[in-house]
Amino acid sequence: MDYQKIIKKIRPSESEEKEIQSLSTHLIKIINENAHENCINAQAVLVGSVGKGTWISGKADIDIFIKFTTDTSADDLKEKGLYLGKKCIEMVDGEYELRYASHPYITGLIENYTVDFVPCYDIQNIKEMKSAVDRTIAHTEYVIKTLKTEQKDEVLLLKSFMKSIDTYGSEFKVGGFAGYLCELLIINYGSFLEVLKSSSVEWKPGYQIDLAKHGTASHYSEPLVVVDPVDKNRNVAAALTLQKMSEFVNASRNFLNKPSPSYFIQKEPNVDLKDIKEEFIKRSTKCILLAFKAPNIPADALYPQIKKTEKSIVQLVERNGFKTFGSDSWTDEKNKILILLEFDTWKLPQIKKHYGPPVWSRNHENKFLKKYTKKAWLEEDRWVALVKREHTNVENLLEIVLSQDKTGFIKFGKHIKSNLLDEYELYDLIKFLDSQKIDNNLLKFLFLYLHKNWKLWR
Repeated sequence: MDYQKIIKKIRPSESEEKEIQSLSTHLIKIINENAHENCINAQAVLVGSVGKGTWISGKADIDIFIKFTTDTSADDLKEKGLYLGKKCIEMVDGEYELRYASHPYITGLIENYTVDFVPCYDIQNIKEMKSAVDRTIAHTEYVIKTLKTEQKDEVLLLKSFMKSIDTYGSEFKVGGFAGYLCELLIINYGSFLEVLKSSSVEWKPGYQIDLAKHGTASHYSEPLVVVDPVDKNRNVAAALTLQKMSEFVNASRNFLNKPSPSYFIQKEPNVDLKDIKEEFIKRSTKCILLAFKAPNIPADALYPQIKKTEKSIVQLVERNGFKTFGSDSWTDEKNKILILLEFDTWKLPQIKKHYGPPVWSRNHENKFLKKYTKKAWLEEDRWVALVKREHTNVENLLEIVLSQDKTGFIKFGKHIKSNLLDEYELYDLIKFLDSQKIDNNLLKFLFLYLHKNWKLWR
């Protein structure tokens, strides 16, 4: 396969690189001049994939960190860092919004580029770190120093491959590989193909990589352990889920068996409402949508809360005898949240068996028989009683537990709870698809729910 042809498409052109570097330099100059004029002891530096020269053409997000001395108070860092970021964006006629990670930062849209301005501490040693972002400058410096020039193209191949199979991105929404992790994998293995070959043969849960030989890999229990070369107390792969690790390993094997340029192209489904509806009908399962309003919180905080709520609801219905075939959740991040619950058992008989103690356990036997008297019988050595089931229809169960006085049965995401309980709707999925104007992104979500293996093969 002609990898050079692929690299030519995904590597930034000379003009793109010049444009981004020129804009970055200009923004840094503005921040540093404003800091000097306002007697703020701070300095802006370029970090991230643009700072390291490892961004895919057309996908550049510019990350500018504003570093303060370690004796700066947290309040001053926040106030002055955000001021410098806002001032810079205003001076170039950009738009901005405040966002939150370990602490607030400013995101701007400048000349069609997304630019993050992040206040941090200028640490000389990892022991001085006061927040997670403080090590980012050290990450950039490490990659610039360690990654060979010819390996930058290997990073681009790896990132592009991961993007096409939807395993790229360490945010909770994805649970995949961070950009820094991709760079470390190339540094460790040497090339894109070697990452794929090694992962497809060697990787399994608990696999360890320790580039700097810190000796701390055994401290972690995540599916993949990659000890941060600049911080022995951090696993760079901590956000990678077993699901995404497994998908990457499988896609690597598929690619090595049958290499194709299509693995470096974003594969978008051609979704059709009629087809999706028919596929759900053919499954003969019961699909319920729980719909409610999204709270006004950052996406990074929203997704974990949705997933926590979804997982708790699944556990609740299964404790009551209903069996889920699958579940998932979707949000437009601003207005709507939908939790999809698919059941292969959604109605139950009025009665159920209640299992008690073994006949040999006299004290427990007496208590059980006192309660159930002649309703009990023995199955081998165990007492069993016939009892009336409290909930026989899963929709009724959900309506009851979502009432204000029964909410203790579900563990809600803390910002989700009030919105859900104040106003929610339970829909049969097929009726929902018939009655609503369906967002194309929601259709894509439903398509990928039905075709979970869609991105793994070409």
